[in-house]
Amino acid sequence: MRRAVALAARATRFVQSSTALDGISKDDRSPVTIADWASQAVVAMTLGGSGPLVGEEDAAALRAPASEPLLARVVEATSHALGHAVTRAECLDAIDSGRAAPCARFFTLDPVDGTKGFLRRQQYAISLALIEGGAVTLGVVGCPNLPAHDPADYDAADPLGCLAYAALGAGAWMERDAAPPGRLALAPWSAGAPVRSCESVESGHSKQDLSVELLAAIGAPGQPARLDSQCKYVVVARGGADIYMRLPVKADYREKIWDHAAGALVATEAGARVCDVDGRPLDFGRGRELTANRGVFAGHPSIVEPLVRAYAKRTAGPQHG
Repeated sequence: MRRAVALAARATRFVQSSTALDGISKDDRSPVTIADWASQAVVAMTLGGSGPLVGEEDAAALRAPASEPLLARVVEATSHALGHAVTRAECLDAIDSGRAAPCARFFTLDPVDGTKGFLRRQQYAISLALIEGGAVTLGVVGCPNLPAHDPADYDAADPLGCLAYAALGAGAWMERDAAPPGRLALAPWSAGAPVRSCESVESGHSKQDLSVELLAAIGAPGQPARLDSQCKYVVVARGGADIYMRLPVKADYREKIWDHAAGALVATEAGARVCDVDGRPLDFGRGRELTANRGVFAGHPSIVEPLVRAYAKRTAGPQHG
């Protein structure tokens, strides 16, 4: 899995080195880039027959005759990452192999998590997880632009990036280039200390004004670290922030499993408590979405507990959700 993600990062870096980060728009109007397709193709080809792959993308749009120029660039990026030429058919079939249905044991992939961050040449992630019996047992979060140490802001892309990974019950680790892996652990925190939050750049992904209110209810809110993708889980896991909050913006919205599986395991194995805003563990055994959950808290257990209580109090009544 680590090799698959590392190779996918080669593909996304290859695309990002271009000045033209163009693509098309999916039905939900989030941008799709050549990197999304190339990353999914690389991961699928690298995993081979290791198990079903539940990925975010499919190749339907790429199969249209008008998309031939896009397909050529996807094939180029995929071939570059794998180190050998692949055909158009191989690339299309590999992408579509990621449309498997969740089952007892499967991989789930977000080939470019944080696509808008990718388009800004800022933070994004390649997130791959193994789910067995509804539990995440292995997780890899590739962060191609994330520096080794947390900066004042995350706008600049690091030339090396890093890769975080975890196995259930075996801890979380981070590696960077050829350096030996280092074990990840939360930063210490005690009641009354400032709370360093981590949240999405996009205000539409989480209620940022409510985040400030909740933090004020449990302590002194610090300056939030804002960056795209599951890199936020990694920042918390390595001590760069105390809490990651993703507060529901719509009552009926449910998170996709590939947006949280790998990052949640990395944070958990680093000592974090990961749950939804109601305090329930994230349930990855219900299909492609976290239908039993609303939002996410991931961070120091001593912060998550009072946040759950503060959220319940703040949202109680007819406006709940």
